[in-house]
Amino acid sequence: MSTPVWTTLVDCEELHTALGRPEVVVVDCRFALPDPDAGEAAWQRSHVPGARYAHLDRDLSGPHAPGKGRHPWPSASAFADTLAGWGVDADHQVVAYDDGDGAFAARLWCLLRAAGFARVAVLDGGWARWQALGLPVTGDQPVPAPVVVRSLSWRMPPLEAAGVQAHLASGGLLVDARAGERFRGEVEPIDRVAGHVPGAVNRPYAQNLRDGRFKPAAELRREFESLLGARGAGEMVAMCGSGVTACHHLLAMAHAGLEGARLYGGSWSGWIEDPARPVATGA
Repeated sequence: MSTPVWTTLVDCEELHTALGRPEVVVVDCRFALPDPDAGEAAWQRSHVPGARYAHLDRDLSGPHAPGKGRHPWPSASAFADTLAGWGVDADHQVVAYDDGDGAFAARLWCLLRAAGFARVAVLDGGWARWQALGLPVTGDQPVPAPVVVRSLSWRMPPLEAAGVQAHLASGGLLVDARAGERFRGEVEPIDRVAGHVPGAVNRPYAQNLRDGRFKPAAELRREFESLLGARGAGEMVAMCGSGVTACHHLLAMAHAGLEGARLYGGSWSGWIEDPARPVATGA
């Protein structure tokens, strides 16, 4: 069997055939915002064989800093240590999954891509589809083979608020991945201020999915090209509440062959940390 190369999405059936190969590393990213320990507890009970666990707060985020929002981007050195603990280096094929719509797994995908990893993918349909297909699960926790901690740097780090303001001023596109009612400021269940960044447009990340899986690449390409208009993919910045679900857009675009969009790391929760920044409501 040839070495698998998956760079955006992988089907459950394809991953199943590759399980146990030393170059394939699976990472369970299940997480629940209301109960931060629930995902890890679920992983301890049952997971895809060999899967390491990635905790959104502990492994896929860094400590809070001004303007960085609820889930700050981790430092390169901290993320390198996390990868070493999982036994992951650039020679591995990484597959991430969660039990929702792929947003937490997409955060890991985005981190690895920003660090220069090419062979990283999200399991299409995630844990729900894996179970629905009756594929093997286990409660055994893997003992990763140690790897040397390699120097790691962010090749495409997230933008900060000043960069987003400059992006908008130059005619760039800012796409907010939150649900429409949050974007419009009608409800705000998480952050202290409701609304959106003036000049942003709304595309809820759930629009990338159909029946729990990503839409076909050609369909996603048409939808994002309609959103971009005359702009190229590199002229788009994605944001959300804290820089997590926006990664879903970057993954969907890459799957559609539209590379180069950036992430606003602090997103809405970082934007509103400065009360002097303007807030818009409505469509």
